[in-house]
Amino acid sequence: MMNMRALLNRWRRNVVRWLLFRTVFGECSGGRFLPGTRISPAVCIEGAENLQLGDDVFIGHFCFIEAGAGVQIGAGTHITNYVSIVTHSTHRSVRLGNAGRGAADIRAPIAIGERCFIGPHSTVEAGTTLGRGCVVASHSRVRGAFADFSMLAGSPARVVGDVRAGDARWLAAARRGARGV
Repeated sequence: MMNMRALLNRWRRNVVRWLLFRTVFGECSGGRFLPGTRISPAVCIEGAENLQLGDDVFIGHFCFIEAGAGVQIGAGTHITNYVSIVTHSTHRSVRLGNAGRGAADIRAPIAIGERCFIGPHSTVEAGTTLGRGCVVASHSRVRGAFADFSMLAGSPARVVGDVRAGDARWLAAARRGARGV
């Protein structure tokens, strides 16, 4: 009897996952259809009218995007699971006792360049600009402007390298492997 119950529960979970929890291709942004863009149904987006997406963007499970001040995500960018992108911060006002109304509030747009990768459990804060091809390590807290191809890590995130250096080694190894060397 126990074995049958476990089998039934597994079947039930798979049916629900298959019917209701599937990342689907195709989004619209700025009046354009983006056939290669995928957003998990578990993503929470506030201020969606201020979110501009490029095509081939992937946004994984359990991300939070607050786009009130504007968020641009470039084509080919991959945002993994549990990432927060927020265009405002009221933490200073909260401490001063006037949350949401104070001059200490931070509200600024975010721009994420093309072909970036943002690792899990990271936070991208108001006013951040990531150049093209940036990589953000998991558990990073990103605030500020970063050049193209920056490798970022830490809390607060700092530039720890240039992704092109690592890519060059990987591409060289791939070429050697393709030639059978």
